[in-house]
Amino acid sequence: MAKLKVGVLASGGGSNLQAIIDRSLAGEIDVEVAVVISDVATAHALERARRAGIPAVHVPPGRFRTKLEPEIEERYVETLERYGIDVIALAGFMRILHDEFLARYSGRIVNVHPSLLPSFPGLAAQRQAFEYGVRWTGATVHFVDAGVDTGPIIVQAVVPVRDDDTAETLAARVLDEEHRIYPEALQLIAEGRVHVAGRRVAIAERPEPREPETAPAAQEGKDAGR
Repeated sequence: MAKLKVGVLASGGGSNLQAIIDRSLAGEIDVEVAVVISDVATAHALERARRAGIPAVHVPPGRFRTKLEPEIEERYVETLERYGIDVIALAGFMRILHDEFLARYSGRIVNVHPSLLPSFPGLAAQRQAFEYGVRWTGATVHFVDAGVDTGPIIVQAVVPVRDDDTAETLAARVLDEEHRIYPEALQLIAEGRVHVAGRRVAIAERPEPREPETAPAAQEGKDAGR
């Protein structure tokens, strides 16, 4: 199977990026991280990429605090196209992407969010869940659309909220699940098993492996010794 070429956009530490890199280098997923791009020159995600021999590119964000300028966004497109990416994975990327960018890569941008969407979208989702008093929260890998954490859901993992939890201990356990399901979601995409119909995502069953063909048994009698 040809590997899925992924371009990762990250603004910070990149622990989810590391989880993807580790599973990829171990041969556990059919994914190649082709390039990592960050809007922050000092982002540790860039260092993680360099240590793994992955191209690490800093593209300054421009003058806005929460979004990219159109000219800057085009530089992101140019970089992604240069490395021939199939899918874009957001890993703590803290910039809003414009409609033109989203349309260009429609159905090819994924993100991981630290809650069971549609509950608790936006920032500090783990603390939102903790302070609300839910008994269960989790992590979600979803396609990205123009809304805030509103795209079709690919994979979710459930995390119980314990009586002795703090917002910090809960966030740590949710992060563990992010590290587990993000590479798994990319593998589903790599296998061609993810199908979107409206808001619903269907995951096709993995095909049964074919039995290897064997040579016909040698004929008995006089042919067997020739």
